[in-house]
Parts: sequence; structure tokens; C-alpha cells
Amino acid sequence: MKILTIQIGKVKKVEHRGRPVETGFFKEQVKGPLKLLSLKLEGDEQADLKVHGGLDKALYAYPYDSYIEWKKFRPEHTYEPGAFGENLCMETLDEKSIYIGSIYRLGEAEVQVTQPRFPCFKLGIKFNDPSMIKSFMSFGRPGVYFRVLKEGMIKEGDTLELLEQDQIRFSITEFIELYFSDKKDIERVKEILTIPSLNHEWRAQFERMI
Repeated sequence: MKILTIQIGKVKKVEHRGRPVETGFFKEQVKGPLKLLSLKLEGDEQADLKVHGGLDKALYAYPYDSYIEWKKFRPEHTYEPGAFGENLCMETLDEKSIYIGSIYRLGEAEVQVTQPRFPCFKLGIKFNDPSMIKSFMSFGRPGVYFRVLKEGMIKEGDTLELLEQDQIRFSITEFIELYFSDKKDIERVKEILTIPSLNHEWRAQFERMI
């Protein structure tokens, strides 16, 4: 799980349905090293801090190997590192074996897995195609959000090195499947609620399921 490229973006205005919208979705590749801060990657900006950024979504990583599949799934679009607004384009990042609460060393920093990506309408703006939002969720490769436990410098070539893992393994893939399932496994939801690192927003969501 190696960093191939690093992307940051500045907030800018784009047009959406005839109205200006501010977004930091459009990321550009930069050369590191950059400092990974508690709330964001150095130089990166988010427009709507109610739904983007913050302690539990300080860093977003997406796997490059999924772009190869995207070219088959939706060949009408162009895909390059940063296309989905990720800060880090990783060589690979298997959401089936990335678990909520797992702690990794990344360069000089330490990060913890918090949740998958749930895209907003700005993904549709990026691709000039509103249907990409639904496609992104059905594709099953949402990428991973991290909180930063220890600030530090990161650079291309750094790898995610596992330090700690919770006994209850709740993967990014299972997270998506459970959220969209019509029939919830209540006992499994109760088990997930015992994960100490589950943030308050998602804890409330899962509590509502039962």
C-alpha cells in the first residue's frame, strides 16, 4: 500500500445548475514531502467543512488499481490520480481488508481508518455527469478516510504500515454493504457499536438501525 502520487486542491468556484458553487474537489498533483496535519494535508483546502475535512476526514486515499477497472466500467470518462478528489493515490488499497479503527504508520505520521467515502453532488460536477454519484457507490471501491493521530511529513513512496488492529474487524467494504442493505443484521450492528474508535456521527447512525 504505497503512495504513488499526492494531490492537494484550493477552494474555487464552479458553476452548478446556473449557480456558483465553491469546492475543493479539484486536486492537483504536487511533489512532497508535505506535512500531514491533524485536520488536513498541508496546502489542501475544503469548501464545506460540515461534510468535508475535520478530524475524522483529514486525509482521503484512493487505490490506483481501481482506476484500471473504472476504465472498463465507465470508459466514457478519463481517470487520473486525483480524479475522485483523493489526497493520496495509492498503488493498491484493498477495502475488503482495511478495517475501521486500524492504525497505520505513514511516513513520519500515524493515521487511523475512520470510514469510506460517500460522495456528494460535487463528484457529478467534477465529471460533468450526475450519474457518477450512483456509479461510484455501486462500483464498490469507495476509498478510505483517515484521522491523523500523529502529525508528520509524508512523501511519494511511503507505505501504510499496520501498527494496531481492533479485535472486531469491520471492513470498509462491509461498511458500505451494511449501510445500503435493506435488511440489517442487528446483532452485527450491536457488535460494530462496541468498536471504540467508531466516530460519534456513525455511532448515531448505527444506533438508529437498532
